[in-house]
Amino acid sequence: MTRLGELERAVMDVLWDGPVDRRGVTVREVADALDGRELAYTTVMTVLDRLAGKGMVEREREGRAWRYRPAASREAHIAQLMLDALDLGGSRDAALVRFARSVTGTEADVLRAALSAEAGRRPGADEGPAR
Repeated sequence: MTRLGELERAVMDVLWDGPVDRRGVTVREVADALDGRELAYTTVMTVLDRLAGKGMVEREREGRAWRYRPAASREAHIAQLMLDALDLGGSRDAALVRFARSVTGTEADVLRAALSAEAGRRPGADEGPAR
C-alpha cells in the first residue's frame, strides 16, 4: 500500500471523517471541507483521481460529476501500512517484538484482547498446539 502525501492525507481525512453517505462526496464537497487551504477545484479533482488510481477511493459517476468514498477504513489503511513495514526486510519477529515493547500498557491490553478474540475464532483454537 502506498504511503500518502500530505495533501492526499488531508483529502482522505475529509473522506474518513466527514458525513459520507453511501453515495460518497463530490470534488466540490471535498474542496469546501478543505476550507483552510487555498486549493483550486482542479487540484482537489486531480488528488481524488490519483487516489482512485491508487485504489484508496472508489468513485461512481453521477451525471457529469464523480462521487468519491474511501475504499477502506482509516484503520484498515493503517493496519496495511504496518504490515507493509514488516515486509521491508529483516526479521518480522524481531520487528514485532520491538513494536510490542514500545506500546503503552493500555495499548498492550488492546492487543492482548484482540489476539485472544482472534484465537477464539480460529477453527481448532481450543485444541492446543499441533504436534
